[in-house]
Amino acid sequence: MIPFFVQIKCQLGKTYQVANAIADAEVASEIYSTSGDFDLLAKFYVNDDDDIGHFVADKVQVFDGIQDTRTIITFKAF
Repeated sequence: MIPFFVQIKCQLGKTYQVANAIADAEVASEIYSTSGDFDLLAKFYVNDDDDIGHFVADKVQVFDGIQDTRTIITFKAF
């Protein structure tokens, strides 16, 4: 499994709605509210042969209230 993170910028007033929708869909392993340019940080896992770009487009960016995303691919956990 490949872990990666997605920072999510929500439309004004939609952060909790987006977080709850992602949690209800059970596609993320963890979801955090954050400060700064993005409102949420979510951790996802895909199989080694899955395309992360397609996953983000098909499983993450589809939720109402999402304005923008930034995908962070990691290399090694310590």
